Order: sequence, then structure tokens, then C-alpha cells
Amino acid sequence: MKLENKTGTADFLLLGLSDDPEMQPLLFGLFLTIYLVTVIGNLFIILAVTSDSHLHTPMYFFLSNLSFNDICFSTTTVPKMLVNIHIQRKSISYTGCLTQICFGLIFAGLENCLLAAMAYDRYVAICQPLRYTVIMNPRLCGLLIILSLVISITNALLHSLMVLHLSFCTDLEIPHFFCELGHVLKLACSDTLINSILEYFVTSVWGGVTLLGIIFSYIQIASAILRIPSAGGKYKAFSTCGSHLSVVSLFYGTVFGVYLSSAATLSPRKSAIASVMYIVVTPMLNPFIYSLRNKDIMGALRKIISKIYFH
Repeated sequence: MKLENKTGTADFLLLGLSDDPEMQPLLFGLFLTIYLVTVIGNLFIILAVTSDSHLHTPMYFFLSNLSFNDICFSTTTVPKMLVNIHIQRKSISYTGCLTQICFGLIFAGLENCLLAAMAYDRYVAICQPLRYTVIMNPRLCGLLIILSLVISITNALLHSLMVLHLSFCTDLEIPHFFCELGHVLKLACSDTLINSILEYFVTSVWGGVTLLGIIFSYIQIASAILRIPSAGGKYKAFSTCGSHLSVVSLFYGTVFGVYLSSAATLSPRKSAIASVMYIVVTPMLNPFIYSLRNKDIMGALRKIISKIYFH
């Protein structure tokens, strides 16, 4: 097959989740609903945290950043999928595909870092409560966000620039609903060994370090909780990190599920369906997990809703 450098001119085809024409209106309605719930739910979390002075703490600062990141993460992929379903097209430009890869990596990496930062915040709150305000000061919180953003952007740009050097063949069909780095690399006609090594190395090291940090934090938290003499004290301590633990389990559980399903099945379309869980569903569920399990968030949301209702 002839090699062609399609940089700037190629159109990729996003095959989506189903080829069945009768399924398209159902998929459009389902994903539009999920996207709207994701945006509105996370916006309410951000409004609740910013409007209530009692929520101006490190834990809720990280939560509001996580909510903003979830909105951006969903916006990177879902609107394009909805447009393609609505106008019955599957194409995405080379520039659009590269943009999706870049921003998808940024927000996925930032989610990873934010969950680790929130785990560290819970570790300090439970294991070193007397020094909490000293350690988790506004400067450190801001530095953690900036560092997470710098690492995520650097990683995304590195992968995106490596893709720019690839040549692609004429058959540019991606069995997914967005441009995922691994699928795009499989379409390249030029050598992708360095790209693949970089992808697996960075994912393993970066993802491994943050996940180990979260696991270490919760081992220390569990140890500290077990030393609390009263059952009420144990419950109160655990309740402060229950929501975060639920979100961590949901995010990493779905990510591992996607990669395990990709390794176990020969169908890329089934892998794409599994990816919906952590790319689309998880950002939608995060606001519900935090609001339903948190009285402070629920109180702030009631105030916002009452203001909207009466005005």
C-alpha cells in the first residue's frame, strides 16, 4: 500500500459505537442527556464551592477543579460524536483528530493527578489533623494544581508532536467514537515503535506513581482510622474520604476494565463501548457521588436552588 503523508489534509473516520441506523437516534438522545447532566451537575458543584465560604477549604478546592476538569474531559469527545450522529457523518479532520488526542490526554492526566492530590489531602486531614492547616495551605494547593497541569500538558504535547511525524495510509477508519492515541498509531504506515514505547512507558510510570500514591495514602488512612477507639470516631473519619474513595474506585476500575477488555477481546468496537464508562459515565456520576454523600455540598446546593427558584 502506498504511503501518504496526510498531515493537514487527511480525514479520519470515527466508526462510533454502532452502524445500525435505527440505533443512531437512541444513541444521540442518550449521550446528549448524559452530557447535559455532566455539565449541569459539575457546574452546580463548582457554584456550590465558590458561593459558600464554609466550603473554601483544600478538599473542596480540589473538588471544584475536578468538576471543571470533568466538564472539559467530556466536552473533548462527546459534542463531536453528537454532531456526527446528527448530520450522519463519521469524518473528523486530521487537525481535529490531533486536537482530540491532545486535549483528551491533558484532561485524563489532570484527572489522574487531581485524584492523587485529593488522596494526599485526606491523608493529611486524618493522619496529621493538628498540622492540616499548616501543610495544606493555599500556596501548596495552588502549586499542586499548577504542577498537575504542567505535567499533563507536557505529556499531551509530547505524544501529539510524535504523532505529527507519522505518515498514514489511505484507510483511516478508527473503530471508536473519538480519536484515541492507540487507535491512531495503528493506522500509521511509518514506524511507530518509539511512539508505542513512549505511550506505554509514560502511562505505566505516571499512572503507576499516582496510583501508588493514592494506595499509600489510604493504607495510612486505614491504619489511622483503626487506631481510633470509638466506633463513632471511626465512622466520622472514614466518611470524610468515602466520596473520594468511591470516585477513585470508579475511575480506575473503569480504566482497568477498558484495558482488560481490550486485551481479552478481538473486537475494537467492544473496547470502544467499554471506554464510554470512564470517558462519559464517570464524569457524570462524580457530582452525584460527592453531593449525595456530603451534607455540606447538599446544603450549599439547596441555597443555590432556592435562590434560583425565588428569583
